[in-house]
Amino acid sequence: MKRFMAMLNRNKNKDPPPTELLDIAEKLCQDLQSSSSSLEKLVEAMMGCKHKMYFLTNIHIVRACVFVHIRNGQHDTACRLLECCKAEEKEELVQLWHEVHYQRVMERHQTDFLTPLQKFRCRKRNPPPISLCPGGLKTRNYPEEVRQHLHRFAAEVTANPDKKQREGLARQMNLQPTQVYNWFANYRRRQKS
Repeated sequence: MKRFMAMLNRNKNKDPPPTELLDIAEKLCQDLQSSSSSLEKLVEAMMGCKHKMYFLTNIHIVRACVFVHIRNGQHDTACRLLECCKAEEKEELVQLWHEVHYQRVMERHQTDFLTPLQKFRCRKRNPPPISLCPGGLKTRNYPEEVRQHLHRFAAEVTANPDKKQREGLARQMNLQPTQVYNWFANYRRRQKS
């Protein structure tokens, strides 16, 4: 830690700082996970220097910073950090985004865990920003033309197709037979209610 701090001070005016500085910071973030006070000092030093964005290109450093902010109840700061970081591991960044919001909900409800339904609702209420999902969020809905085709089939032919019909529909719409099976099962369930 002392070596890192000395190196950080020596290179505070260099642009960009040496890659060795990032390597040491990454190693320290991994080693200090169990020592919250030391990790907090490290994060404070990294986020307080002019090379902050340089450090936020490394997923291990981003993760450490987010966990320190969560531990301190600084959920908004953790979210802003995730929005501006330049780490390449987008899936992990999205997971960290959700983790921040799960922690916020757990603190609000004074509980130690969330049910899968609570997590689902939390994700729906707090979608990750475009900076973390440049391609947009993945939707679980089928395209409009697929839904129309399935609705038409259910209305004109049958709402309970046999295996051969499901396989044919799956081939036509580039779906798996189980997806077609589930769609019709859900369709029948919705019709009952």
